Amino acid sequence: MKIIIVFCTHAGTAAASQILKNHPEAEVTVYERNDNISFLSCGIYLYLGGKVQQLEDMFYSSPEELTAAGATVRTQHNVLKIDAATKTLQVANMKTGEVFDDHYDKLIMTTGSSVAVPPIFGIDESKVLLCKTYDQAKEIYKTAKDNQRIAIICAGYIGTELSESYANTNHDVTLFQSHDQILNHYISKDMSDRAVKVLQDHGVDVKLNHRVTAFTSNDDGELVIETNQGDFVADLAIVGTGFVPTTELLRGQVKMDKHGAIIINDYVQTSDPDIYAAGDSCVVNFNPTGASAYTPLATNAVRQGALAGTNVFGNTHRYMGTQATSAMQLFNYTLGTTGLTYEIAKQSHIPVKRVVYEGTWRPKYMPSTDPLVIELTYNPENRKILGAQFWSPHEVAQSANTISVAIQNGNTIDDLAYVDMLFSPNFDDPFNYLNVVAQMAVAQEAEAGHDQPRITAIGGWAQANHEGQD
Repeated sequence: MKIIIVFCTHAGTAAASQILKNHPEAEVTVYERNDNISFLSCGIYLYLGGKVQQLEDMFYSSPEELTAAGATVRTQHNVLKIDAATKTLQVANMKTGEVFDDHYDKLIMTTGSSVAVPPIFGIDESKVLLCKTYDQAKEIYKTAKDNQRIAIICAGYIGTELSESYANTNHDVTLFQSHDQILNHYISKDMSDRAVKVLQDHGVDVKLNHRVTAFTSNDDGELVIETNQGDFVADLAIVGTGFVPTTELLRGQVKMDKHGAIIINDYVQTSDPDIYAAGDSCVVNFNPTGASAYTPLATNAVRQGALAGTNVFGNTHRYMGTQATSAMQLFNYTLGTTGLTYEIAKQSHIPVKRVVYEGTWRPKYMPSTDPLVIELTYNPENRKILGAQFWSPHEVAQSANTISVAIQNGNTIDDLAYVDMLFSPNFDDPFNYLNVVAQMAVAQEAEAGHDQPRITAIGGWAQANHEGQD
């Protein structure tokens, strides 16, 4: 069987590796426009902030590695056209200009995404840069060395992390966000307020509710950033306004959503049974809502790519979906998140309540501990967990993974309240903080008049009693 993989970052690399591991006899051809594969764009801020010394460390595979495993890897080759009816491709060698045709038995589309370039006047100014690819990261690094005042446009993950990086390298940083909070798809307004304060405490000028409308230059050669709340000047602007799927090659040939993301089934198979899709080019099955969504995360890409590499030989392994679990280190704080926030659940018309735990991650009698905030969302009608967010100077990101599993498995607040977790004063209280926040949710439902035992957390322990009983 001849399998062609179109473009090769996270999903394409995972698919090729999976195929060659389990089916070394397969004929695998990879077409990639760049001269590299597997670039971790999520690590750009680590390089710009000096935590990683070489940008090349952000590659976890190479064309040579896939070639050694048995693939035919054609870098600097651009796929110009795909004809799904005849299973053919038209490809251009970007070095020589040669254009040729190829054919496939199975096709894996891992064409990824591109930066969503907003319709802002002056977006093509030389002092306005985009941030996603290896070459863009090199350009940002080179340019920022000679520019002191850095403007970051949009406070998603990339913008927030870049703000930290430049603040740590003694730049003057202004972060523009059109909403009233940062990371608005991932965390609540309350959590955003905590993160914004940390950014401000480290010198980042956070401009919420500032929508950038144009980039121009003044007589002094400065970059002028025009917003709905006035003009600002900077030496350099970096735009990180999200991503859009790169799927033009299959438009009209497979089913896509309104954003142009390829729709897949439970086996990452498209509406064409001989074409599979993975990564930023396609939707995910978002378990908290039970619907498809566009969530471009590297974790989703790697999992979907590996599944495509398995199921291309027969649909044997179902795609479990995602909770969009993610985390970031923001100065000396850890922020972890999974599933739905209260606001997003409301927007999705899902019944939702929330509880907030504010305490410490281990007993106060220990030589040291740190404050911990957890916001847990759940559906009061079926009591299923919908999401959680974590904020602490302590490393609590793995707790987001635990809640992700709970959402995946359809667990309720009652399950989480008493699920078995280790206890040692080195690590937690007799009831782990995940138990305690779930017990708070159970107590909240009892107070609402539901016929459930009331759980009252006391110093990490908990008591259970029915109304009117000891």
